Amino acid sequence: MEVPVGFIAKLWSFFRFLPFFIMLLLLGTLKALVISSVAAGIIGVGNSAVIIGLWPAHFIWTCYCVARTKKLGMILKILVLLSLPGPLFLWPIVGILGSFLGGIGFGFFAPLLATFEAVGANVTDKFYHCFVDGCWPTVTGSCTVARDFTDFCFHSYFSYMDELSMKMCADEKPSDIKLRKFCTSFHEMLSRLPGSLLIALFALVVDVPSITALALWKSPYMLFTGWKRLLEDLIGREGLFLETVCIPFAGLAIILWPLAVVGAVIAAFLSSFFLGLYAGVIVHQENSIKMGLAYIVAIVSQFDEYANDLLYLKEGSCLPRPRYRKHMKSAHDAIQRKTSYDGDGKEGLYSSKLVSERSRTLKDAIQHYKPIRVLDWLFKSCEVNGRRLLHDGFIDVNDIEECVVKGDCKKLGIVLPAWCILKCLLASAKSESPADEADLMINDLPRDKMFHWFIGPLLIMKEQIRKMNLDENEEACLRQAVMQCKNDIPEDWDDIDFPSKDPVRRAQLQSIIRRLQGIVGSMARMPTFRRRFQDLVKMLYMESAKTGALVNYVVEKSSVNEERKVVADCENSGEHHSPDAA
Repeated sequence: MEVPVGFIAKLWSFFRFLPFFIMLLLLGTLKALVISSVAAGIIGVGNSAVIIGLWPAHFIWTCYCVARTKKLGMILKILVLLSLPGPLFLWPIVGILGSFLGGIGFGFFAPLLATFEAVGANVTDKFYHCFVDGCWPTVTGSCTVARDFTDFCFHSYFSYMDELSMKMCADEKPSDIKLRKFCTSFHEMLSRLPGSLLIALFALVVDVPSITALALWKSPYMLFTGWKRLLEDLIGREGLFLETVCIPFAGLAIILWPLAVVGAVIAAFLSSFFLGLYAGVIVHQENSIKMGLAYIVAIVSQFDEYANDLLYLKEGSCLPRPRYRKHMKSAHDAIQRKTSYDGDGKEGLYSSKLVSERSRTLKDAIQHYKPIRVLDWLFKSCEVNGRRLLHDGFIDVNDIEECVVKGDCKKLGIVLPAWCILKCLLASAKSESPADEADLMINDLPRDKMFHWFIGPLLIMKEQIRKMNLDENEEACLRQAVMQCKNDIPEDWDDIDFPSKDPVRRAQLQSIIRRLQGIVGSMARMPTFRRRFQDLVKMLYMESAKTGALVNYVVEKSSVNEERKVVADCENSGEHHSPDAA
């Protein structure tokens, strides 16, 4: 989407876009109101039924696992057991309320965003998609949310509790609170409590009016500056109005911007209570009333500086900022905020325009999110390699049947993803990876902290494998060991003819496999992982039916059952005739 140049072009773009935007907003809002009730009913009722139905089991099993675990010492275990009833009784209330609110939010914003995405540059038949997009996918997405939540409550939660109650390793020590240290800390806390409470009350008297006054003083500038910025973007089709997914929010921001300013002032007023009460924490941590008084003055200056940064005003603050930590740099030694400069010497940070090369949809943004790409790669690899392993006989049809029919994917759900990740590690550990193999590089590390634990250990394993210099035979046996062996002790590899007889080398490789299986086991507890893996196993089940492996398995299983039945009949007939024979 090209940005118009010149006043006449921008003015014509404004008058042409404004009624178009209003019609899309009304259509999207109408769709959102209808679909949000359906989505709230599906998510709210479905999740509430699961929460209420499983709450007794969750309550009993949680208390039982905490009481049984060896990973917690006696004192810490007693404290945890005494504090458990509170969150366990609050869980149904918070879960049910959050489910209905989440269903309303998802059912409202998904159709609204889809309406604006339907007029994107890559969409054909825009008129039809404006009415259709976001309706049925939101309903099916609500069902998926309810299913994932059910999987978490039925499988993932009990898996976490079972891990808590598992036996500890020989070198692992339980986490506990030393009684003497606890009593000393409690005594110190009681001795500092009067000063902390006094300074906290004094901070409320000083900081709440000061921060509220600053917020009121800067609110007119926030109002007119925000309107100026949004109107410039609207007329020039730049900034937020250039992004398809942000158009409804940008349009609503113009209308509701005064409410946003009022909300900012109210938020500053409410946050001032917490900022003031934190002065008591400073007194407790630093064991100094003087530091608490310094914090009362410094926090007002910090709030003023953050407000200036948010509104693009002059850096810093004219208010004093004393040190309120013993190991803290003074105000004149503080690190100043870095700014970027363009070729003309202007500060890029204060640019009033946001320019984007192309319009993106919300789905595209999600698909480019690093953790989502990692999961997509993993399941794609499981699909491709699962077919090969099924044809080669490394995957047992019995495991596939248990996963499809009984829903028990504990074995296959661990070994297959671990095999795929190991194959990637082996290829990445080589100095020159083949072009058709996945290569794990440091650039693949997601910035999302939630997935940092997944990629970080894999990079360590990659370097460990690189230093071991495995040959092709060892790599082949290593892949076989992942699928067929327990990998607990070096003797588990005696049946696969591993080329190296060095027990130390075997133990190192087995530790890598165990860590890899542990990571996959943690991922398997994710509801999305379980749902997608079950779909993958169904595909492998159909693949086994096409290749005849399933037919051979059924015939073999039926023959085994017939043999067992004949043996049982013979034993029963022998028992009946034995008295007569005697």
